[in-house]
Amino acid sequence: MGARRVAAALLLVAAAAGTAYAAQDQAAGALPFAELARRASAAWAAGRNDEAQRWFEQGVERDPAWDEGWWYLGSIHYEADRYADARVAFAHVTRLKPEASPAWAMLGLTEYRLGELDAALQHLMRWQTIGPGGDNEISRTAGLHLAMLLVRSGQFDLAMRPLTWLASAHQETPELSLLCGLVIQERALLPAEVPPADRERTVAIGHAAFSALGGRDAEAKSRFEEVIARYPNVRGVRYAYGLVLSRMGSADALPALRREVELFPDDVHAHLQIALELLGRGQAKEALPSAQEAVRLAPDLFAAHLALGRALVETGTLGEGTAHLERAAELAPDVADIYLALARAYALAGRTADVERMRAKMIETERKRQPQLHP
Repeated sequence: MGARRVAAALLLVAAAAGTAYAAQDQAAGALPFAELARRASAAWAAGRNDEAQRWFEQGVERDPAWDEGWWYLGSIHYEADRYADARVAFAHVTRLKPEASPAWAMLGLTEYRLGELDAALQHLMRWQTIGPGGDNEISRTAGLHLAMLLVRSGQFDLAMRPLTWLASAHQETPELSLLCGLVIQERALLPAEVPPADRERTVAIGHAAFSALGGRDAEAKSRFEEVIARYPNVRGVRYAYGLVLSRMGSADALPALRREVELFPDDVHAHLQIALELLGRGQAKEALPSAQEAVRLAPDLFAAHLALGRALVETGTLGEGTAHLERAAELAPDVADIYLALARAYALAGRTADVERMRAKMIETERKRQPQLHP
């Protein structure tokens, strides 16, 4: 068949398809909405996505508040890599059902695919805040991309939450290893942006960090020892190693943390952890210098004020210590440990009414805490 005849045949096929679709649209106008929805769902379940798309489009045109129709339209577009169309559909779902966390997850993921990374981070954070969802493919993918975007934006502490969940419940992947390595080194990059010359080191650090975040302390200890032997002067590695040793109750935790601050005097987390280690051992006086340095380095870090406040109260500097604890409560009003420390400080000062107020705050804060099934 010649080229002209092929082209003519294709035009005839397209015209026939257009006529068929037009007839289908006309017929759909006479169908009850329930039948439209049934046909859409049946086509989707059978894997006939093109047909399902047309029925779902008819359905949301008939009833723009049909959130299920918008959800499946978004899913069809996402599977076909039509991310701009998917974003429109998932945005409809979030407006119709603002507490539907999977819709926020998919909206964020479509924006990530479109390169709209700031919007993606905002909406994936919304997904995390809502909370319900469980351990499924959407949650795993959303958790990974949320961690990636938090690392990229330099919010390393916040990235720990989804990374800890992923490391606890899932297999290690090259992307996760790179992410964990970036967090330990506090490098604000996406995994794909790690320079080739740095990848081997970042993956090695990430292996150890992945074990630590997953609670596999013996494995993490061994891996960190290997990393320190190969890369003795990398920022954050001895701090992470010290955390693992602390969790294992090892006396070597403090030396590891102190070596970190010798190498990197501005590592606020290492200073803070030294203070917490000493407070845990009942050595409040020895904890003071590290807690003071943590507050100096990070004046808006609630944990630093909490550690310094505790150390001051325990060493008899009640007024100043209470002020730091109150500052911690201002910075993090949802942390129950702060109210426990404040209750003790107020009790030492004889402020009975304030003690009862702190106890009530502590109970209220604990009550609001919900168990999370995903990060």
